[in-house]
Amino acid sequence: MIKKSIVVAVIALIVVGFCGFMAQEKITVKGSDTMVILSQRWAESYMNGHQDVSIQVTGGGSGTGISALINGTTDICNSSRPMKQSEIQKLKERFGSMGVEIPCAKDGVTIYLNEKNSVTNLTMDQLKKIYTGKITNWKEVGGKDDKIILYSRENNSGTYVFVKDNVLKGQDYAPACQNLPGTAAVVNAVSKDVNGIGYGGHGYSKGVRMCKINGIEPNEANIGSGKYPISRNLYMYLRNKPSGKIKKFVDWILSKDGQAVVTKVGYFPL
Repeated sequence: MIKKSIVVAVIALIVVGFCGFMAQEKITVKGSDTMVILSQRWAESYMNGHQDVSIQVTGGGSGTGISALINGTTDICNSSRPMKQSEIQKLKERFGSMGVEIPCAKDGVTIYLNEKNSVTNLTMDQLKKIYTGKITNWKEVGGKDDKIILYSRENNSGTYVFVKDNVLKGQDYAPACQNLPGTAAVVNAVSKDVNGIGYGGHGYSKGVRMCKINGIEPNEANIGSGKYPISRNLYMYLRNKPSGKIKKFVDWILSKDGQAVVTKVGYFPL
């Protein structure tokens, strides 16, 4: 009789656990490599207080996230650049919606230099000429007589597109530019290469020097005010106006608690 009671109790626990698992609502988030650590922290913090929600975060780049949004394979797309009109049109053709753009944090595209590099400041024009291959030696910008080694993100990266549009003014990157699959890889390469230069989100700038641009540091005050010349918003995109548990998650991200996570990760609140 006792054994039978134990078996019944175990079955009841399994059923309750299974039902609890089944009751969880899954939210998928995909996109920007710049935002992946931030988004993972948001998800972890939110799930700690909301056991009924499971949030899956993956990176791959802003372009990858936008494609997933258009294909219907993610609920939320993270992007470090605004969606293009051609992408919005594809979304409209498939879902009859122009999508919903939600700024969720601020960032400044940070120019990474090796800590042993004597250069501390570049103008926007110098930066453009470096990445288009017109300036190839550090002595041309006040540094040592050494070849500049260029590191960049891949073309599915929102930061790659943002830099091309806002720094290179639509011109192509120099053929010598080494495209790396993630911001962490760019930082790692520059930290080991005294002649290297790279770029990416402010939150990744560990073990490298952050270069001033036009004499302006990429700090909270300058990025928050837009004074830093390559400041930008980070975005979430949805197919439709959020509702249900997705709306609650988005509202939390924009709340004081969600924006506190932004600061902890190394980006800047709205």
